[in-house]
Amino acid sequence: MNDKMQRVPVNPGIVEWAGDNPGIYLRESPNGPWTGLGIFFRVLYSAHGQGSVMIVLGDPSKTTEFPDSRNVCLTTNLELTRYLIDDFIKRFPSFRDQPGLDTMTWLEVESHSSDGDMATSWTETMRATGCTAQMCWNDLGNPFAVEVGPKDSATGAHDMYSVFLEARSASISVNGVPLTGRVCERLFFGRKMSTAFMAVSETWVKPTLTEE
Repeated sequence: MNDKMQRVPVNPGIVEWAGDNPGIYLRESPNGPWTGLGIFFRVLYSAHGQGSVMIVLGDPSKTTEFPDSRNVCLTTNLELTRYLIDDFIKRFPSFRDQPGLDTMTWLEVESHSSDGDMATSWTETMRATGCTAQMCWNDLGNPFAVEVGPKDSATGAHDMYSVFLEARSASISVNGVPLTGRVCERLFFGRKMSTAFMAVSETWVKPTLTEE
């Protein structure tokens, strides 16, 4: 360990939100376009309150509304969702240029369930009028902790702390119909990992400006 590197026990930045943020990204081939994107938020703290959000882009390149395209946003907190989309999801590399993100149909959640043991599998299911969306993570690996600064975080503007578990297989479905594509491999924080992951105990911090 480098003696010159010292951990700072308290981050002086502003905590934006804290909670869970697992995702599943699907492709037909390793270098092809995303055919299905799903991301889930369980926010326990934010300036916009608490809430759960699931965004599924089953047809990322389409700009038609549900059910003509399977692009939906299911939420328990509209204000929180707008904030997460504008300040976070639109900056995430896999989502930022997807036409379906701007035209997806927003639905208020009527019921939500979480199932699994977080050791082998986990499932999030959200239901709204006319739509049931489900994300399933299977064959989970061992957890590992990540802490990165703005240079390496998905937004390019935050410190991020989280515990990740790789899911070697995963699926997304809308009204019981699975999205096309499959989990593939990518470079993730310096290691090879699948494009399906649990991200728990996640915290995003806006760094404070410091003088040189």
